[in-house]
Amino acid sequence: MNNIHLSRRTFLQSSVAVAAAPYVITSTALGNADTPPASERVVLGHIGVGGQGSSLFFQFQQCKGCQSVAVADAYKDRREARAAVCKGKPYADFRELLARSDIDAVVIATPDHWHVPIAIAAARAKKDTYVEKPLGLTIEQNLACRKVFQDNGRIFQYGTQQRSSAHCRLGCELVRSGRIGKVHTLEVVAPNGGAGGSTKEVPVPSNLDYSMWLGPAPMVPFTADRCHPPGTYWIYDYSIGYLAGWGAHPLDIMVWGSDADLTGPMVFQGTGTISDKGLYNTVHNWDVKVEMADGVKMTFKPGHDSTKFIGSEGWIRISRGGWDASPKSLLQEKIGAKDVHLIDSGNHYQNYVDAVKARKGAVSPLSDAVRSDIVSQLCDIAIRLKRKVTWDPKKEVIVGDAEAAKMCSRPMRAPWTL
Repeated sequence: MNNIHLSRRTFLQSSVAVAAAPYVITSTALGNADTPPASERVVLGHIGVGGQGSSLFFQFQQCKGCQSVAVADAYKDRREARAAVCKGKPYADFRELLARSDIDAVVIATPDHWHVPIAIAAARAKKDTYVEKPLGLTIEQNLACRKVFQDNGRIFQYGTQQRSSAHCRLGCELVRSGRIGKVHTLEVVAPNGGAGGSTKEVPVPSNLDYSMWLGPAPMVPFTADRCHPPGTYWIYDYSIGYLAGWGAHPLDIMVWGSDADLTGPMVFQGTGTISDKGLYNTVHNWDVKVEMADGVKMTFKPGHDSTKFIGSEGWIRISRGGWDASPKSLLQEKIGAKDVHLIDSGNHYQNYVDAVKARKGAVSPLSDAVRSDIVSQLCDIAIRLKRKVTWDPKKEVIVGDAEAAKMCSRPMRAPWTL
């Protein structure tokens, strides 16, 4: 598949700007007791600095061993405000940021439909990449993203921050170490989506490059609820809703604590509501059942955020806010030398910076992001088709259903491609 190409003019302008910049030794260039020299710092660019993107931006300002130097966003006021904080350069077009040879890694927190196209462009530009969840708009995007990162040897961190919480890691280690016996049931719960949103066309804000914001999504009239949450999460052109947008968190814990999704074919069936009024048209009020290999069954429903592993000798339920277990004695158990040990990360953002510097895997790798996101996508496909859908995790294809298989990809608005 083709890359998201830099135009010749854009690339030359960016290159000239970098070459023409005066070489100045700043007060921190040589480092000090608390700041490593510039040659040892990870130089960051930020792509997407809305609500979550701004939160990530400020988190990375607190990390050791990195420096933010550039910000790209379709909103002029956002990019300029964040660039001023880090004394970096604002960009209207993320491709100009990716053309900079001095940037080592990027943080992507755009609307969901941009996550994979920009991540792929970043990997091809030899940038390591932190990507907010969910991953792709389609299964095709997920698999393409994984291949490009593998081909280019790039470090990837997924925005599933609960992996850097000690209780989430310990709970998954206990499950993988067999403390609840053989797992036979998985119960996944995530917050629900909803309906609504104005469909009335209104003028595009003067500070927004609307065509860039849409990118590969269809060109449609601008409405007041389109380009900010919950519209960015609940409009099917940009997302599959909270099946993935929130589901990414508990489903990520599911794959961290168990490989049930890899053992053999999975059969998905479920129901859900898709509104035919208003702007928001992703699935909500879902109820999905999944039959996995070896008799393992999974349910996925709306509610709070949690992942429950039920085994032959007990159960462990993990959520962001804490964990519970039966028998209660599991809560006091320790992981021994012969048990399964998962990556210990006390800070999700510092873990990314450290992984980039050490050239080693981060705590939330792309391989696991693809697994959990594919589960979300298959739930959505089964609900929309109102029938069972079977997935072969070894061949990574939908089995025996041509119509469902076509839903693994979507067209992209020109000139954007994967």
